[in-house]
Amino acid sequence: MRLIFLLTVFATSASADGWALRETDKVLDRQAVIALLEGRALTFFDDGQSKFSAGGAYSYTYANGGGTAFGAYEVRVDGTVCIAFRNGFGRCDRYVESGGRVVMLTEKGERFPIR
Repeated sequence: MRLIFLLTVFATSASADGWALRETDKVLDRQAVIALLEGRALTFFDDGQSKFSAGGAYSYTYANGGGTAFGAYEVRVDGTVCIAFRNGFGRCDRYVESGGRVVMLTEKGERFPIR
């Protein structure tokens, strides 16, 4: 009975944090996230592209000429990446390794593999 309780608590806390982690996901720590992002551009399968400058500036260019959103990003101690957009919106993401590829997870539970 105690084992069932512990599994229930673990499942509840894992789903409560909003990251929708899968058993095979390996969460990237802060150093790995910095190495992945800083000064680089990440391209997603829809051809959208996130650019992370070494100074903290961020931009996301939508595929097919859909425009660009600008803001600033911060990598937190736990590896979470939070972006404050110039238009006042913001969001936080996590990066995991899953099945040999890096995947961005949103707080809403969405998964976006990176090419």
